[in-house]
Amino acid sequence: MNMASSGGGTTPRDTHKLLVVRLGSMGDVIHALPAVAALRQAFPNAKIDWVIEERWAELLCAPSAGHSGPLSPQRPLVDSVHTVNTFEWRSNLLSSRTRREVTEFKRTLRTAKYDAAIDFQGALKSAVIARWSKAHAIFGFAAPREKLARRFYSQNIQACGTHIVEQNLSLAESFAQQKLKMPVALLPHDEGAEQKMQQWLEEHKISRFALLNPGAGWGAKQWPTERYGQVAKQLAADGMKCLINFGPREEALAKTVQQESRETAVPVNCSITELIALTRLASLFIGGDTGPMHLAASLNIPVVAIFGPTDPARNGPFVTRNVVLRNSSSTTSYSHHGNADEGLLQIGAQEVLAAVRKLTGSNA
Repeated sequence: MNMASSGGGTTPRDTHKLLVVRLGSMGDVIHALPAVAALRQAFPNAKIDWVIEERWAELLCAPSAGHSGPLSPQRPLVDSVHTVNTFEWRSNLLSSRTRREVTEFKRTLRTAKYDAAIDFQGALKSAVIARWSKAHAIFGFAAPREKLARRFYSQNIQACGTHIVEQNLSLAESFAQQKLKMPVALLPHDEGAEQKMQQWLEEHKISRFALLNPGAGWGAKQWPTERYGQVAKQLAADGMKCLINFGPREEALAKTVQQESRETAVPVNCSITELIALTRLASLFIGGDTGPMHLAASLNIPVVAIFGPTDPARNGPFVTRNVVLRNSSSTTSYSHHGNADEGLLQIGAQEVLAAVRKLTGSNA
């Protein structure tokens, strides 16, 4: 494996163990998958491990797979998964339990003796974790999300490309010192979850369906919930069932969509592994700039993406067939605030239905 080096250190052929750091969230982890898959293709004999928040670990390995061992459909990309719970650590900084967990985590990383680490997150906490590994070289973006992060890198790389997937690939290419092929993102297959979701659909007599996701990471990205219900009601009349994906503390959103759909849409609460399995079976996805939307895109499911303050050129659905709706009055901002985006409010249910019909080439 090759890598650029400033000031000596690891060279391409020296690198046998690589640590990837991308802690969360769902969409951000998915955006890093193609870059890591490209490295896996280019260097099939390298040991590639990943540090991730515990809540997102199922994006890398199904619960049945275990966190380390030979690659398999259940853990297709990485040899080992190291999980952390940084929120819990920050909330209990002075507790003996936190000190023990951090000490053990550092020991685990250092025992692995990584030749290199790549921080795809660009946050102070992810950069610190990369440094904890004591890898010989640490790669990160020259302009990371948090400026202090770059102090922990030995290699500062200028990002190339517009979309974040392209930028992540450029970081991987700088590490590899070669052009890398953009591969399909590798997500776990779990036979048990796939059978469970298929059985659930059969029990509810559902074959062709659209997956709706009314939630969002913050309020400004959230399209009005009742409009999802209006879309679902019309799609039901056109012959397409709608399922409503919802996460923790989003039960009220799902209930509103169900009510506004005249009970034609069905809420479905899944684990991440089950959501991957269910999304693979969907005919269509409708939602905003969220992790489940990026999951659908990575699985090549057609997407109607409803954007407000975030930039679809950087964060839109990647590769898959899609229609992105964004009103011209929306301005780009990544501030995590709850105030409704005025441009997003200008997008009506009929506009979304027109995008659905454009993608499906029919009345549904």
